[in-house]
Amino acid sequence: MTNFIEVVTTFDNNDEARKMAKLVVENKLGACCAIEKIESIYRWKGVIENANEFQLTIKTAERLYSNLESFILENHSYETPQIISLPMLNGSDGYINWLEEETKQ
Repeated sequence: MTNFIEVVTTFDNNDEARKMAKLVVENKLGACCAIEKIESIYRWKGVIENANEFQLTIKTAERLYSNLESFILENHSYETPQIISLPMLNGSDGYINWLEEETKQ
């Protein structure tokens, strides 16, 4: 078991996702970020929406979640952005060591 998580959020454009990813890594709130183009179908304020979005996955230490969540909320354009965390149950020693080093504050 590790003390690391992946935090997932989405953006309506790639530029905003890339900007957030860079800020997260620069501020050592995450070690690594990945951006993927996705299609989302959801209900928002009673209307079914279909949108192309960019999903940002942030690899980080669990102890940084609260700070990362606050940072995302302060810098996100969505009224109610998705911010969820998923546990990393296992990982290679080298990768986990790298995550630890990159998230030291």
